[in-house]
Amino acid sequence: MLKKNDIGPQAYRDAMSHFAGHVHVVTTDGPAGKRGTTVIAACSVSDTPPTILVCLNRENAKNELFVKNGKFALNTLASHQEPLAIGFSGITGLPVEERFALGEWDVISTGAPTLKGALAVFDCELIDTKDLATHRVLFGKVTGLRMGDNLRPLIYHARGYHVLDSGAAAFTEKE
Repeated sequence: MLKKNDIGPQAYRDAMSHFAGHVHVVTTDGPAGKRGTTVIAACSVSDTPPTILVCLNRENAKNELFVKNGKFALNTLASHQEPLAIGFSGITGLPVEERFALGEWDVISTGAPTLKGALAVFDCELIDTKDLATHRVLFGKVTGLRMGDNLRPLIYHARGYHVLDSGAAAFTEKE
């Protein structure tokens, strides 16, 4: 017989630390301003039409810029781009222009900043949002796409960055 228990926020976060996820930097720019942040919670919704979702913390007022601008780019990071992940994560306290100075950027279709050298870039028009608990889910119709070199992806697992070893299905520690 399974026993139900109360699941507190810390226990939930601890369990989720066992969930490995690809690291992305989601960006926007427009009349409301420029913003970029590191995310793990992003995935495909549909290929017809091409649609992705990104989850952002609603408790950070700066994330409202994504909704106000109505566009965003999901930039999928390679293993060597860990400094960008750290810089955009907010833990360093870097201002927006210093965050963007960590990479080389251009635009594809919406005007959102897209990272040159990313594994993949999904440039999106915001088509819907859904608020749930502490987060807002952004749904974006992909209007521009770029695929980079087939490099090793940057993965976040057990509260740290890792590289997926291309020769085997195993994680390796970042050195």
